[in-house]
Amino acid sequence: MHLFKVENLIYFYPDREKPALAEINLVIEEGEFLLVAGESGSGKSSLARALAGLLPDFYGGRFGGKIYFRDREMRKIDRRRLAREVGMVFQDPEKQMVMTGVEAEIAFGLENLGLPPAEMFRRTAEVLSFLDLGKLREEFTANLSGGEKQKLALAAVLAMHPQVLICDEPTSQLDPAAAEDFLNLLKRLNEEMGLTVVLIEQRLERCFHLADRVLLLESGRIVLDSPPEQVARRAGIKDIPFLPPVARLFSSLGQTYVPVTVKEGRKYLQHLLSGFPGENVRFLSDQNKTGGKPIREKKQGKKTLLEASSFAGNGGKPPLAEVKNLWFTYPGGKKVLENVSFSVNAGEFVVILGENGAGKSTLLKIMAGLLKPSRGNVFYAGRELTGSNGRCEGRGAPVAYLAQNPNDYLFHDTVEEELLFTLKNFGLADDGIVDELLTKLHIERYRRTNPRDLSSGERLRVALASVLVTRPGLILLDEPTRGVDTRLKGELGAFLRAQAKEGAGVVLVTHDAEFAAEYSSRIIVISAGRIAAAGNKHEILENSLFYCPQIGKLCRGFGNGILTFDEAVQWLEPLLRAGQTARTGGAPAGASE
Repeated sequence: MHLFKVENLIYFYPDREKPALAEINLVIEEGEFLLVAGESGSGKSSLARALAGLLPDFYGGRFGGKIYFRDREMRKIDRRRLAREVGMVFQDPEKQMVMTGVEAEIAFGLENLGLPPAEMFRRTAEVLSFLDLGKLREEFTANLSGGEKQKLALAAVLAMHPQVLICDEPTSQLDPAAAEDFLNLLKRLNEEMGLTVVLIEQRLERCFHLADRVLLLESGRIVLDSPPEQVARRAGIKDIPFLPPVARLFSSLGQTYVPVTVKEGRKYLQHLLSGFPGENVRFLSDQNKTGGKPIREKKQGKKTLLEASSFAGNGGKPPLAEVKNLWFTYPGGKKVLENVSFSVNAGEFVVILGENGAGKSTLLKIMAGLLKPSRGNVFYAGRELTGSNGRCEGRGAPVAYLAQNPNDYLFHDTVEEELLFTLKNFGLADDGIVDELLTKLHIERYRRTNPRDLSSGERLRVALASVLVTRPGLILLDEPTRGVDTRLKGELGAFLRAQAKEGAGVVLVTHDAEFAAEYSSRIIVISAGRIAAAGNKHEILENSLFYCPQIGKLCRGFGNGILTFDEAVQWLEPLLRAGQTARTGGAPAGASE
């Protein structure tokens, strides 16, 4: 018996002429792990809502076709019964929370199911322990980090013991270690407890190998529905970008065998390079990156952390921004930052990494002037932030800050009005900057559109444009890549790198090690409110266990200094083209074609 059966599904959101879903025919078997991928706005979240029974009753709009759940038409199933069996974790956990306390939030759904108090307590205690949320039992939900809120949303759903778990970008705010734990938990629930899992995810390197099937959506239609290994092989033919980096690398190099995991990739890479002694292979990678000169690490000696993290070649000028001996404690005594010091210079692209709750978002808020430090100072172009209206040299307003939720920045009726409102607030005239940003961020066609009608990735770009319209000297961004597909992420990274090249300083908080490896010039790692490491991206990421990108993990020990897709291609392509491996293009022993 099919668990879900979707027949000729078509759906339009209210006041939309283009369908969000069109001609969807799909079968999901009980116990499957289905991964749904696609560009922002391709219909992934709409499909998830449809499977959860939320369309059209909750969102309105026009609905055609039928969805069956256990051979019964879903729209005819009692809502309370459906809620017991199908649970959904939304992309934005704040929209899912209704209570002010962690324990109360988990118990809320159980109360609505009418469970006795003893059973509610048992289930609440169980999921708190299972998801390592016990220490947050008495916390206010508003005080949680974004990642902690996502785990709480999952806990509230799991406590209801659903048979189907639908997750829309559940790891977008989790640090790498927490994300791995989260996805491994989903796999355990799938394999050990028989839960059917439908996962929507952009960070495919985390979960591609976990799925039984990958569903690729494009413009509301299913364009590919196959096991992960088959998707990886077909992607090379069809030029599909939705692959984890390891699979994309070997597919782009024209290999007949396309590994999906780092383990498979390293085994295959060892096979391809079997004709080279290990030292020669590593030296070849050094030559590729340095024009024939082997890489030599420079020792820092006894430089302070602040000196080591400063941008070289500043010519004696004060840094664009400087954080000195910063401490911060929230009311109630929770210490978040402890003696944090670093500087940012014009032209730098600094990425801040760290576990959930490490203090990253708090640090950005202090740098933006939204929170006052308990101790320490923040300076811009040599002038202290407090009580200063000083501007960064050569730029407009000193600071632009974009928080984790772009929806907080959108309250006008059109995209253009959002940007003009910011200019008006700063007493600035539009000298062409509105047109420039709309074009550079590829949102010009939405000029007259209500921003709340756009996809999550499009809303992010509108919010970003609304804070950049003042030509800030320093750009502070908190998790701007969450929920953004590969193409849009590349466009965002290229745009921010161009802003740095034009003289701005960029400071970006993220859990996306792939993005950090591709675009940053320097990385700062924060742990428990303190700076744990600072340096250029190769120094930090190559030596990291969890923050190393997938390509770095693949090439570690084979080629030095390789972190990104382009670096790996530049290193491997000449070797393969020269035909110096013994069995180029063949699969290793035991590998299936």
